[in-house]
Amino acid sequence: MSPGFERDGFVIVPRVLDGSACAELASHIESANSRSGGTRQLLREAWCATLAAALPGQAPLSALIPSGHVAVQCTYFEKHAARNWLVPLHQDLAIPVAERVDGPALRGWSTKEGQLFVLPPAEVLAQLVALRLHVDGCGVEDGPLRVVPGSHRHGIASDEQAAAARGRDVACTLDAGDALVMRPLLLHASSKSTGHHRRRVLHFLFGPRALPHGLRWAHAA
Repeated sequence: MSPGFERDGFVIVPRVLDGSACAELASHIESANSRSGGTRQLLREAWCATLAAALPGQAPLSALIPSGHVAVQCTYFEKHAARNWLVPLHQDLAIPVAERVDGPALRGWSTKEGQLFVLPPAEVLAQLVALRLHVDGCGVEDGPLRVVPGSHRHGIASDEQAAAARGRDVACTLDAGDALVMRPLLLHASSKSTGHHRRRVLHFLFGPRALPHGLRWAHAA
């Protein structure tokens, strides 16, 4: 595991895909794209599952995604002038599971796009790795992700801790084909786009094949 990744909770990996691979990926996305500009269910597409299975074997991604981890979700985000939003500082705390399991360590059950989600304990979330693959370049005007380096090392943040972290975030700008690898517990935010470009991102979540507390992943590739 990269020392910088463990310290900061994120790293930018350039040129994971070349231009032709990005164009092919864009064509797949166009056929699967939801009208809302995003979906949490893209891993059900065969092409996406194939890509998800191949990514952990690529250097240097293989040094960032633990051996044995599998893709358990792929969320698609598309942001541009007509589909625009902002997200305040937060952590990604919900995971997709196959069925409900009662237990004191499990909370925040919800259903999104017909999929069941739960908020597991911090020790489960600390094992997960997210990979944001950029189909398009993302500059400072395109609503890039902003992250607070090192904030993943303090577990699940309170509202007060998240508020205290404001102003310490850094913008992550990437070229098409680059990837941002991050810990879901990393505090992160996103501003509205002020430019005229599309910002299409595939957000993969990787985790251990087996979960504690009787939980099972809803899907694994």
